Amino acid sequence: MTLGEIMSRHVITVGLDHELSALRRLFDEHRFHHVLVVDEGRLRGVISDRDVLREMSPFIDTLGERAQDLATLHKKAHQIMSRKLLVAHRDESIADAATRMLGHSVSCLPVVTQRGDVEGIVSWKDLIRALVGLRAEERETPDVVRR
Repeated sequence: MTLGEIMSRHVITVGLDHELSALRRLFDEHRFHHVLVVDEGRLRGVISDRDVLREMSPFIDTLGERAQDLATLHKKAHQIMSRKLLVAHRDESIADAATRMLGHSVSCLPVVTQRGDVEGIVSWKDLIRALVGLRAEERETPDVVRR
């Protein structure tokens, strides 16, 4: 089974200058965990929902909120994105992708073309869904045929 078969094709992308406040709204509205940062059609970075939480002041929307807390919402995507990108290609096996994700401690792999254009994204949840599907198929095909 390849990544092309299990990847999510619905990918939310943002530009380098999207503000943290806009990223926060995207994560709240769409309930996904990763957004890809693109510039001129090419992948430049990845931002997770945890990155957004880490960069925001914990005093936002509280009685203790101050001007400097609100200023954190103006940080730009390029300031908080992960730049060391680990990418995959659609013809890569899910086993290879899972091994790389574990080895590099990442929770998603952007799937790109040879040119670097974004085609999709694979998360650890996608890999688990594929594994569960494979295990179900194995259960349907018994190892031993009894006569």
